[in-house]
Order: sequence, then C-alpha cells, then structure tokens
Amino acid sequence: MPDFKSIKLVLEDGTVFKGKSFGYHKSVAGEVVFNTAMTGYPESLTDPSYEGQILVSTYPLVGNYGVPGNEMENDILKFYESDKIHVSGFVISDYSVEYSHWNAQESLGDWLKAHKVPGIFGIDTRALTKILREKGTMLGKIETDDEKIDFYDPNKDNLVARVSTREKVTYGNGKYKIVLVDTGGKYNIIRCLLKRDTTVTLVPWDYDFNNDDFDGIMLANGPGDPQMCEVTISNIRKALKGDKPIFGICLGNQLLGTAAGGTTYKLKYGHRAHNHPVIKAGTGTCYITSQNHGFVLDTDSLSDEWEPLFININDNTNEGIRHKTKPFFSTQFHPEASSGPTDTEFLFDEFIELIKQSKGEK
Repeated sequence: MPDFKSIKLVLEDGTVFKGKSFGYHKSVAGEVVFNTAMTGYPESLTDPSYEGQILVSTYPLVGNYGVPGNEMENDILKFYESDKIHVSGFVISDYSVEYSHWNAQESLGDWLKAHKVPGIFGIDTRALTKILREKGTMLGKIETDDEKIDFYDPNKDNLVARVSTREKVTYGNGKYKIVLVDTGGKYNIIRCLLKRDTTVTLVPWDYDFNNDDFDGIMLANGPGDPQMCEVTISNIRKALKGDKPIFGICLGNQLLGTAAGGTTYKLKYGHRAHNHPVIKAGTGTCYITSQNHGFVLDTDSLSDEWEPLFININDNTNEGIRHKTKPFFSTQFHPEASSGPTDTEFLFDEFIELIKQSKGEK
C-alpha cells in the first residue's frame, strides 16, 4: 500500500473532512457537488459542465477499473468527453489502488496526477452528501497542510468562455450540416450526430452562426450560470426568428428558454446522476436519464408559444421544452448520456427528421 499524504476537505460552513491524497497533491477551491452514478468517472471528470466544481462520488468504490487510453476516433478522444479533466478536485470514499479492466491504461490516481487534479479518499461521503442535501450546494476547498487558500465561487465567472473552443472546427462529411454551439459540449454529442449522416461544425460560444450555411442548430451543455452567456442568448434569439431546426441539451435548454423570454434559477443541490426519471409531458411515458446541472428553466416564465416537453418526476422541475409550431426543442437531461442510460438517444433521430422535413425530404 502506498504511503498517502494527509489532506482535508473544508466546507464554507466550517465542516472539515480529513482524508488521504491520491491525486495531484495541491490545494484547490470550488463548488462542492455530488453525483450518485455508480460508474463513469472517466466521462464525468472530463465533462466540461463540471468546470470549477469539486465532485463528490456517492458510490463508495472508485478507481477499480482504472482509466482508458487516448485512442482517437473522428478526430476526438474515443473514451472521454473532452481532452482534459475539468473538475477542480475529486472526493471519494474508497480508492482502489489495484485496477482491472480490458481497456485500462493507467490508474485513476496517476491520471489525476498527470492532469494536476487533486483527489481525496477516506471521506465519509454519505455524511458529506447529507450535508449538501440539507444545506444545499456550498463552496469548499481541498487543502494540503502546507498550502492554505481562500474559497472560490465559480458561478461568478463566465465558465463557458473558459471551456469553449477558440475557433471553428469541422467534424465528419455527412449530408446534413449541423452548427454545434460549444458552450462546453461533451464529445458524445458530436459522436451521436456523426452517426446520423451529418457534418458538424463546432463554433465558439460567442460566435454569431446565423449567417453561416447550415441545416440545423445544436445547443450544447456546459457549466455555470446561463445568464453569463448573453452573447449566445442574443444569437439564439436571432435564430428563433427563422425556421431552421434547433435542438438544445442541458445548458442548451436553459439558453433556448432564456432566448425565448424565460428565466432560470439555481437548484438547491442540482441533478447529477445516471438515474433521474423524467416523464414526457402529456403522456405516461417515463425515461431514465443522465443529468448534470445546477440551474433550471422556469417554464412558467415562457410565453404560450412554448410548452414543457419533459418533466422531472422527483421534483417536477423542467426537463425540456418545445415550440408549438416551429421545429425547436430541448432537453435538460443528456440524451447522449456517456456514461449513462441511452433510453433517449432517439431524440437525435427526431432532430434529423425535423431537418429532413425543413428541407422538403420525405
């Protein structure tokens, strides 16, 4: 057993959890959030939506299957959701020093060290999660004994600008041209689109795409407060005057709703898991979804041109909207999942069908 150094997690309410360091040994600060998924830490840690956050895994056993290598497919990493780890720190209960998996290339700890991201284990994550559920998401810091730092609120910064692509990038060579607004999108959105005969052009969060040649608009997920994306909202508002199909995911749902005149608010502790049930509005059909968001759209603030598309069964918050007459819709959950259930990937097919209809194809 390696000799792990001591490290601690400090919450803004003064609560202290002492543990051992298994990643890069340094102090970091951010917003402490929890995820109840049982698997998928390589995907979660590389999800840009976690930028600025210290992630707590409620599942106790982490690291047992290591992490995959850097194999490329369609010019993006095949087994990750971006090209870097985006969490500020990782908090777990039990770290598996030994790992075993057919696709594993290195240990979770070594991977964290390579990306200079701290990890802390030996924490009572059940007690920690109960605090976050009772008091709500709060600021925190992982601190070493010799490096004291201040708390940091990432929601006061434009995190989208930090994680978005800096230039236009094109993937694939399919029939249907999709402009993907990169507010921190996951790679699996690109994968799901490329499987459906598309050419995907990734554009920066503040790029005005309205004069470009495209068949449909995809609004990606991303981190932080949607109100920070005023430029993106303005560009979407222009697109709403037209008739090109629009599909938004997670932050994309909030940005679409805001562009349509709606408002958003912050959830007490957010939705982060692979097991959130949603129901399609007006039906009895339920889906199990992958989710990762701290803000949500207030559907009551929308005009009567819009209607809810999905509703969260746990707390009745919005999980998607659609326009009543135009080909615009969005989901708060992640139909591209990765990792997580694939129950709702059919929504990408519906997006392509809307594009075909708009082009007059049968």
